[in-house]
Amino acid sequence: MSCCCEEGLLEDGPPYLRGCFDSMRLAGLALMLSASITLQILACALFHNWWPMLTLVMYILIPMPFLFFGGGSIESITSAEAGEWADVAKFLLGFSVVGSLCIPSVLYHAQVIQAAAMGMAFASFFLLMVTLTLFAKMLDNDD
Repeated sequence: MSCCCEEGLLEDGPPYLRGCFDSMRLAGLALMLSASITLQILACALFHNWWPMLTLVMYILIPMPFLFFGGGSIESITSAEAGEWADVAKFLLGFSVVGSLCIPSVLYHAQVIQAAAMGMAFASFFLLMVTLTLFAKMLDNDD
């Protein structure tokens, strides 16, 4: 089954239909983001232990390299000819991603949180990454 955009059905239709489709995609991304945040809060609230909230610090740090070193554009960082500042941004992005995965693992290893809380924190992280990837792809398709 293919999307109506790939077949060119939206180009022939009324312009408000394209805007409606874009709004639905954006609403889906917002729903995915809210599900990710809800999973993170549930990982803490269900087990009466708020230590997994430390990963929120890393969630805040993940988009910062794009904003500071990439000029807000993902293309400037993903290209091979981006320069030295893009390499710094890639390093900081990798540090944030690894930190987001390591914090729940270290907390579980230290027996501070339970395995289910760690699993929910991982699920929250992966859902957040899928949401950010789809958002970046949506921005690329709009250009």
